[in-house]
Order: sequence, then C-alpha cells, then structure tokens
Amino acid sequence: MYIYKLGNISDKKAALKALGVESGGVSIMEKKMELLSFFIKDLKTPAANILKQDALSIGADLAVPSGVILCEKPTYDCILMGTRKHMEVLSKKELAQPFGLKTVATELKSFLFVKTYPTQIMGVINANDDSFFAGSRFKAEDAIDAIDQMIEDGADIIDVGAVSSRPGASMVSELVELERIKPICDMIASEKLYEKAIFSVDSYTPLVIEYALKSGFTLINDITGASDEVIIKLAVEYEAKLCIMHMKGTPETMQKDPDYEDVMVEVSQFFEARIAKCEALGLERKDIILDVGIGFGKTLEHNITLIKNMDHFKVFGCEVLVGASRKSMIDKIISTPTDERLPGTLALHLKAVENGASIVRCHDVAEHKQALAVFHVLR
Repeated sequence: MYIYKLGNISDKKAALKALGVESGGVSIMEKKMELLSFFIKDLKTPAANILKQDALSIGADLAVPSGVILCEKPTYDCILMGTRKHMEVLSKKELAQPFGLKTVATELKSFLFVKTYPTQIMGVINANDDSFFAGSRFKAEDAIDAIDQMIEDGADIIDVGAVSSRPGASMVSELVELERIKPICDMIASEKLYEKAIFSVDSYTPLVIEYALKSGFTLINDITGASDEVIIKLAVEYEAKLCIMHMKGTPETMQKDPDYEDVMVEVSQFFEARIAKCEALGLERKDIILDVGIGFGKTLEHNITLIKNMDHFKVFGCEVLVGASRKSMIDKIISTPTDERLPGTLALHLKAVENGASIVRCHDVAEHKQALAVFHVLR
C-alpha cells in the first residue's frame, strides 16, 4: 500500500468515473471533493453566531474575530469554509434564519451554479504610436499582416484600438481616432477577415465604434465600463457583445494614489450596477463581458487581490476577461523592462484562468496558445 497527496483536480467527475465509482455516487462525492471559502463582509453579529453554529453542525466552519461571541461590535468580517455539499445545505438552511442570513443563503446559491466558458485568446493591435508596448503598434499596411499572423497563431479575438489608455495618456479627438483606425477597419471588411476571427474595437467613442461595427466587428471593448448609454444601444442595435471594464478615474488620473476600502466589493458593485443598466437598455447578460481593469486605477496589491479572487466575478454569469499583458505590475514585483515581461505575463494570465477568467487579452498570441494548451492538460 502507498498513499500520496493529490493536487487540485479540475474535473472531479471525470476522476471519480475513471476510478470506477458508481454513477449515483459520482454526483454526491464530487461535491464533497471541492473545498470552497467565502469572505463575508459586515455580517451582523447575531447572524455570525448563528451561522457559526449552523456551519459546525454539518462539518463546515465560519472563521470569526474573537469579539463575535461577546457581541463587542455590530458587524464583523468572516470567512465561511466547507465543501460544495456543505454550501448547498447552508444555502437552504439559512433561508429560515433572521439578521440578513436569508441574503447570505441567496448569495451562496448564486455562487454554486455559475456558467463556465471555454478559454479564448484576444490579440492586441494598436493603431496609435504611443501605446505602452511598442510591439503592439502597427501602421495600417502592417496591421493586416499582424492580424493574419495572430489568427494563424491561435487568436480567437483581435482587439483593435487607436487611442492609448496607458497611465497618464492624453485624450485625442474622435476624428483623429477614426482617422487612425479607419484603414484597418476597411481592410478587415474588404478581406472579410471577420469570417476568420472575432474582431473587437477598443474604444469608447460612438463614432469610431459604429464605424467598426459596420466593418464586421462584433465586440466593443469599452474601458469606461458602459458609462455612455449610446454605446450600449449600439451593441444592441448591431447585436454585438460589450466588454465592461472597471477603471477608477481616467487614464490621466487613474494611477494617482488609487484607494479602495475593499477593491473586491467596489468592483463587484460597479459590475452589478452596469449590468443592470445594460439589461435595462436591452442588452442580454450573455452578451456582456467583464474586465476588472488590471492596472486601471489599482495598486499592485489591488491587482493581485483581483487576480487571486477572479473566480468571484463568474457569479454574474458573464465571461470574464483578464488583461495583464506586460503591464507595470510585473515591474513592481521584479524590476523588468516592458519588452522582457512575457514570463511574468504568462504567470499572471495562467493564474487568472485557473481562477475563473475565460478571455485572455495579450500581446503574444503564440506563446499564450502554447502555455494554455499545456495548462489545460495539467488541469
């Protein structure tokens, strides 16, 4: 006999079937194999004490500060931990409890049944000369060659933009932006490249977005997070998807001492409000993509927190995009110039995919295709 510790098993059902477990037992046991942890912010003290006892009674647990039992404060932050089976039981049991535990039960249930999406690679093409990574800048005549190469390398989506959103970048007029991107749009349309890949327009300017949509683009990548209703209406009119990104401030101001009481809570509340706005204007949730905005009004600590907890954002039922490609957070971890940040990029993106991201926005398509292929086999 020999015993060894198993690593993380992504497909628990397949592992149990391979072992020869009876079909009836597979669905029961796979729920017991997945350990889940939930951070609960500002839980009322009586609710914390009730939830603690209910969790312990079924073999789960609630980590609470020492003052909870004496009710020293009205609310506390807690961490609930247990298997998927435990959470299913608690999501039913707490419906009958007071002090806001019904809301906890409802939230738990929403986390247990989230939709999963296949991983897609989004390549980056910039039609401006001031984007932070020189390797993504292309003149119109070179852009099509670069697009063809990205498609050959395995890109599912090509994101084309004409205005830099790097920290401190200045704004340009919509006519200048259109002048930059128009030749690329025209070539994509004339060569029907939209039949080979999905094309995304990286813009928040209605004039530019509509031109791209008329050229065969079917995704809008809006760094302002659907702040303009006109953009939402364009997505509905042209049956396009809309990527909503969270950004604190503007490109000119976003990295001037960004501050959050809790970055996870603030970004979640932002998405909740913007999704509601989109749905009210007729855009379906299946056509919404969420981007937490790595580097857009965040410190290194904020970025790391968002990547570590990216699985949370799947609760909205939307695809989740990660875009950390060659960004300065890598330089803050280990001093590295932009053109040498591919290894750090791959580490961040693989972790984000492991934690729930399904679209990876990157400058290096071939390298990501290979890394993700190996990663998925390991899972």
